[in-house]
Amino acid sequence: MNDIIVSPSILSADFANLEAEIKKIKDFGASWVHVDVMDGHFVPNITIGVPVVKSIRMVTDLKLDVHLMIENPEKYIEPFALSGSDIITFHYEASKEKTEEIIRLIKSFGKKAGLSVKPKTDINLIRKYLPELDLLLLMTVEPGFSGQSFIKEGVDKIKDIDLSLYPNLLVEVDGGINRETGKICKALGVKVLVAGNYVFKSDNMKEAIANLRE
Repeated sequence: MNDIIVSPSILSADFANLEAEIKKIKDFGASWVHVDVMDGHFVPNITIGVPVVKSIRMVTDLKLDVHLMIENPEKYIEPFALSGSDIITFHYEASKEKTEEIIRLIKSFGKKAGLSVKPKTDINLIRKYLPELDLLLLMTVEPGFSGQSFIKEGVDKIKDIDLSLYPNLLVEVDGGINRETGKICKALGVKVLVAGNYVFKSDNMKEAIANLRE
Protein backbone atom coordinates (compact mmCIF):
# COMPACT_ATOMS: atom_id res chain seq x y z
CA MET A 1 0.00 0.00 0.00
CA ASN A 2 1.11 3.61 -0.56
CA ASP A 3 0.62 6.69 1.59
CA ILE A 4 -2.97 7.41 0.52
CA ILE A 5 -5.18 8.21 3.51
CA VAL A 6 -8.79 7.05 3.46
CA SER A 7 -11.18 9.12 5.57
CA PRO A 8 -14.63 7.45 5.49
CA SER A 9 -17.49 9.89 6.03
CA ILE A 10 -19.84 8.86 8.82
CA LEU A 11 -22.63 10.73 7.06
CA SER A 12 -23.24 7.40 5.30
CA ALA A 13 -22.73 5.18 8.36
CA ASP A 14 -25.36 3.40 10.44
CA PHE A 15 -25.84 5.87 13.28
CA ALA A 16 -27.59 3.26 15.40
CA ASN A 17 -24.32 1.32 15.43
CA LEU A 18 -21.81 4.11 14.97
CA GLU A 19 -19.16 2.79 17.35
CA ALA A 20 -19.17 -0.59 15.57
CA GLU A 21 -19.04 1.11 12.16
CA ILE A 22 -16.00 3.16 13.18
CA LYS A 23 -14.27 0.07 14.57
CA LYS A 24 -14.82 -1.68 11.23
CA ILE A 25 -13.22 1.05 9.15
CA LYS A 26 -10.20 1.08 11.45
CA ASP A 27 -9.85 -2.70 11.24
CA PHE A 28 -10.10 -2.48 7.44
CA GLY A 29 -7.37 0.11 6.96
CA ALA A 30 -8.78 3.60 7.41
CA SER A 31 -6.68 5.92 9.55
CA TRP A 32 -9.02 8.92 9.62
CA VAL A 33 -12.74 9.32 10.10
CA HIS A 34 -14.51 12.21 8.35
CA VAL A 35 -17.19 14.07 10.27
CA ASP A 36 -19.50 16.34 8.24
CA VAL A 37 -20.99 19.16 10.29
CA MET A 38 -23.83 21.00 8.51
CA ASP A 39 -25.99 23.79 9.89
CA GLY A 40 -28.92 24.03 7.46
CA HIS A 41 -27.81 27.53 6.43
CA PHE A 42 -24.46 27.31 4.65
CA VAL A 43 -25.73 24.06 3.14
CA PRO A 44 -29.35 22.83 2.88
CA ASN A 45 -28.97 20.02 5.39
CA ILE A 46 -28.51 19.57 9.14
CA THR A 47 -26.28 16.81 10.47
CA ILE A 48 -24.34 16.55 13.72
CA GLY A 49 -22.60 18.80 16.22
CA VAL A 50 -20.15 18.94 19.08
CA PRO A 51 -21.74 16.22 21.29
CA VAL A 52 -21.41 13.59 18.55
CA VAL A 53 -17.79 14.53 17.86
CA LYS A 54 -17.07 14.25 21.59
CA SER A 55 -18.73 10.84 21.70
CA ILE A 56 -16.75 9.59 18.70
CA ARG A 57 -13.53 10.75 20.34
CA MET A 58 -14.33 8.54 23.33
CA VAL A 59 -14.57 5.36 21.27
CA THR A 60 -11.74 5.62 18.73
CA ASP A 61 -8.15 6.73 18.31
CA LEU A 62 -8.62 7.38 14.59
CA LYS A 63 -7.77 10.91 13.53
CA LEU A 64 -10.97 12.99 13.61
CA ASP A 65 -11.23 14.88 10.33
CA VAL A 66 -13.97 17.43 11.09
CA HIS A 67 -15.44 19.35 8.14
CA LEU A 68 -17.43 22.44 9.12
CA MET A 69 -19.99 23.29 6.45
CA ILE A 70 -21.42 26.11 8.50
CA GLU A 71 -21.85 29.87 8.57
CA ASN A 72 -19.66 31.91 10.94
CA PRO A 73 -17.20 29.06 11.57
CA GLU A 74 -15.09 31.25 13.86
CA LYS A 75 -17.79 30.96 16.53
CA TYR A 76 -17.48 27.18 16.71
CA ILE A 77 -13.75 26.48 16.44
CA GLU A 78 -13.21 26.33 20.20
CA PRO A 79 -16.00 23.83 21.03
CA PHE A 80 -15.02 21.55 18.17
CA ALA A 81 -11.36 21.75 19.16
CA LEU A 82 -12.17 20.92 22.78
CA SER A 83 -14.44 18.04 21.71
CA GLY A 84 -11.44 16.11 20.37
CA SER A 85 -11.16 17.09 16.72
CA ASP A 86 -7.69 16.57 15.24
CA ILE A 87 -8.24 18.48 12.00
CA ILE A 88 -10.77 21.28 11.65
CA THR A 89 -11.65 22.32 8.11
CA PHE A 90 -13.87 25.28 7.30
CA HIS A 91 -15.11 26.78 4.03
CA TYR A 92 -13.57 29.80 2.36
CA GLU A 93 -17.03 30.71 1.07
CA ALA A 94 -18.15 31.10 4.70
CA SER A 95 -15.07 32.91 6.00
CA LYS A 96 -13.77 35.21 3.21
CA GLU A 97 -11.84 38.05 4.89
CA LYS A 98 -11.75 36.15 8.21
CA THR A 99 -9.91 33.18 6.70
CA GLU A 100 -6.45 33.96 8.08
CA GLU A 101 -7.86 34.74 11.52
CA ILE A 102 -9.70 31.39 11.64
CA ILE A 103 -6.60 29.45 10.56
CA ARG A 104 -4.67 31.02 13.44
CA LEU A 105 -7.52 30.30 15.85
CA ILE A 106 -7.56 26.59 14.94
CA LYS A 107 -3.81 26.34 15.40
CA SER A 108 -3.99 28.12 18.75
CA PHE A 109 -5.75 25.00 20.07
CA GLY A 110 -2.98 22.76 18.73
CA LYS A 111 -5.15 21.45 15.90
CA LYS A 112 -4.46 21.03 12.19
CA ALA A 113 -6.12 23.68 10.04
CA GLY A 114 -7.94 22.86 6.82
CA LEU A 115 -9.64 25.09 4.25
CA SER A 116 -12.27 23.86 1.81
CA VAL A 117 -13.63 25.24 -1.45
CA LYS A 118 -16.74 24.34 -3.43
CA PRO A 119 -16.39 22.95 -6.98
CA LYS A 120 -16.97 26.32 -8.70
CA THR A 121 -14.78 28.45 -6.42
CA ASP A 122 -11.62 29.81 -8.08
CA ILE A 123 -8.57 28.20 -6.47
CA ASN A 124 -6.63 31.45 -6.88
CA LEU A 125 -8.81 33.07 -4.23
CA ILE A 126 -7.22 30.93 -1.54
CA ARG A 127 -3.68 30.61 -2.91
CA LYS A 128 -2.24 33.09 -0.39
CA TYR A 129 -3.42 30.94 2.52
CA LEU A 130 -1.76 27.72 1.37
CA PRO A 131 1.55 28.23 3.23
CA GLU A 132 -0.37 28.39 6.54
CA LEU A 133 -2.64 25.41 5.93
CA ASP A 134 -2.19 21.78 6.90
CA LEU A 135 -4.95 20.58 4.58
CA LEU A 136 -6.76 21.77 1.47
CA LEU A 137 -10.14 20.12 0.91
CA LEU A 138 -11.49 20.23 -2.62
CA MET A 139 -15.19 19.50 -2.93
CA THR A 140 -16.16 17.42 -5.95
CA VAL A 141 -19.88 17.72 -5.24
CA GLU A 142 -21.93 20.68 -4.05
CA PRO A 143 -21.77 20.25 -0.26
CA GLY A 144 -24.89 19.24 1.60
CA PHE A 145 -25.83 15.64 0.85
CA SER A 146 -24.07 12.32 0.37
CA GLY A 147 -24.45 10.15 -2.72
CA GLN A 148 -23.97 12.89 -5.35
CA SER A 149 -22.09 12.44 -8.62
CA PHE A 150 -18.43 13.41 -8.92
CA ILE A 151 -17.67 16.83 -10.44
CA LYS A 152 -14.24 16.51 -12.03
CA GLU A 153 -13.75 20.28 -12.29
CA GLY A 154 -13.62 20.38 -8.50
CA VAL A 155 -10.31 18.51 -8.44
CA ASP A 156 -8.94 19.67 -11.80
CA LYS A 157 -8.30 23.10 -10.25
CA ILE A 158 -5.36 21.58 -8.38
CA LYS A 159 -3.48 21.68 -11.69
CA ASP A 160 -3.14 25.44 -11.17
CA ILE A 161 -1.09 24.91 -8.01
CA ASP A 162 2.52 23.74 -7.83
CA LEU A 163 2.19 21.36 -4.88
CA SER A 164 5.98 21.08 -4.59
CA LEU A 165 5.88 24.60 -3.12
CA TYR A 166 3.82 23.30 -0.19
CA PRO A 167 5.48 20.05 0.94
CA ASN A 168 3.53 19.90 4.21
CA LEU A 169 0.12 20.48 2.64
CA LEU A 170 -2.22 17.51 2.34
CA VAL A 171 -4.79 17.72 -0.46
CA GLU A 172 -8.08 16.03 0.33
CA VAL A 173 -11.05 15.42 -1.99
CA ASP A 174 -14.64 14.86 -0.91
CA GLY A 175 -17.64 13.98 -3.08
CA GLY A 176 -18.55 11.06 -5.31
CA ILE A 177 -15.37 9.17 -4.48
CA ASN A 178 -15.10 5.54 -5.54
CA ARG A 179 -12.39 3.36 -7.05
CA GLU A 180 -12.50 5.09 -10.45
CA THR A 181 -12.82 8.70 -9.30
CA GLY A 182 -10.26 8.04 -6.59
CA LYS A 183 -7.72 7.14 -9.27
CA ILE A 184 -8.38 10.46 -11.04
CA CYS A 185 -7.74 12.33 -7.80
CA LYS A 186 -4.61 10.42 -6.85
CA ALA A 187 -3.11 11.05 -10.28
CA LEU A 188 -3.39 14.80 -9.57
CA GLY A 189 -1.55 14.58 -6.26
CA VAL A 190 -4.43 14.06 -3.83
CA LYS A 191 -3.37 12.25 -0.65
CA VAL A 192 -6.64 12.04 1.31
CA LEU A 193 -9.85 10.53 -0.05
CA VAL A 194 -13.17 11.04 1.70
CA ALA A 195 -15.73 8.37 0.84
CA GLY A 196 -19.15 7.82 2.35
CA ASN A 197 -21.47 5.55 0.40
CA TYR A 198 -18.61 3.77 -1.36
CA VAL A 199 -17.31 2.54 1.99
CA PHE A 200 -20.27 2.29 4.34
CA LYS A 201 -22.80 1.01 1.80
CA SER A 202 -20.38 -1.50 0.29
CA ASP A 203 -20.96 -5.23 0.50
CA ASN A 204 -17.24 -5.53 1.23
CA MET A 205 -16.02 -2.58 3.27
CA LYS A 206 -12.47 -3.94 3.55
CA GLU A 207 -12.17 -4.25 -0.22
CA ALA A 208 -13.63 -0.78 -0.78
CA ILE A 209 -11.04 0.83 1.49
CA ALA A 210 -8.25 -1.23 -0.11
CA ASN A 211 -9.40 -0.07 -3.57
CA LEU A 212 -9.05 3.54 -2.51
CA ARG A 213 -5.60 3.01 -1.00
CA GLU A 214 -4.13 1.04 -3.91
